[in-house]
Amino acid sequence: MRLTIEKVLILKTVKMLAETPEEILAELAGILTEITVSQGEVIFEKGEIGQSMYIIIDGKVRVHDGDHTIVTLEKRDFFGELAVLDPEPRSASVTAVEEAQLFRLDQDSLYELMAEHVEIARGIIRVLCQRLRNVPQPG
Repeated sequence: MRLTIEKVLILKTVKMLAETPEEILAELAGILTEITVSQGEVIFEKGEIGQSMYIIIDGKVRVHDGDHTIVTLEKRDFFGELAVLDPEPRSASVTAVEEAQLFRLDQDSLYELMAEHVEIARGIIRVLCQRLRNVPQPG
């Protein structure tokens, strides 16, 4: 397990949290769960109700729908943010491409943190907007 200062240094490099003050990141660091997943391990399946999001400390994961790879994510990327904000069935599966260390942030903890610190909500909203803008448009 990492020290709080190590977690804060990692969190500062995550795009969604880059503008969040260190004291808030320290609070966030205290509620994260650190997990390790093996190569080939399914982190979650499409259709499951999601209540957690994940930040990749190290390793790679594949976001996919069956055999179709949507995106491969690496160190300091994150996933599962939609389901943690709106607990609907997950829109894709995520599987570890190689052994990966992750921070897991559960919905209740995230909601409490967002209620106390608007910076967290702003960071998530900003990143979601960027991702929406980058979705290919039909036709």
